Amino acid sequence: MIGRLKGLVEAVSEDWVLIDVNGVCYEVYCSPRTLSNLPSTGEAVVLSIETHVRETEIKLFGFADEVERVWFSKLQSVQGVGAKVALAILGTLSITDLSNAITLQDKAIVARAPGVGPKVAGRIVSELKDKIPTPSVLDGKALKEARGDGAVVSASGANGSSKAADAVSALTNLGYQPTDASMAVARAFQEAGEDAEIEELIRLGLKELAK
Repeated sequence: MIGRLKGLVEAVSEDWVLIDVNGVCYEVYCSPRTLSNLPSTGEAVVLSIETHVRETEIKLFGFADEVERVWFSKLQSVQGVGAKVALAILGTLSITDLSNAITLQDKAIVARAPGVGPKVAGRIVSELKDKIPTPSVLDGKALKEARGDGAVVSASGANGSSKAADAVSALTNLGYQPTDASMAVARAFQEAGEDAEIEELIRLGLKELAK
């Protein structure tokens, strides 16, 4: 299996890049985000690779780093999410946005990706909520502060998820970016606890956003 490719960019299409590795060119499928960040033709590139072997073909999927590759694999563990849809999600949402959406159980954000309907988005946020090693709604410092008994404080509880989604929606309607709103609500949960009402989360979220 190929786990990593290091070579020169030979050509770029709308969904794949051709990488020249010592004279052998590999066709590698990537998300729109990864493709847009590739260097120019003829320049060096390094991609993490996931190899899919089928009866009739072998496909290589390329990622900017191992984190993106792991997410690609995790997304496909959800029913209704194949390689094409997983790439569409990774091309639409940053890893941080995706992590935030799952942590806060906000399926609307996930549904922004092409080919992802409400039902599939709902399965993604539900089935992956316990499979994320470290929710990225917390930065490094906040994550350390949030660790008490070794668990990560998050807003993904059954009751908290609905309140979080409503609070994020309210802040977004006020003009804040979804990512900033999600981070603010996550920190509001840290301060107020998962029993906090929506109004309290919005108030604390606004306080965070004003810093």
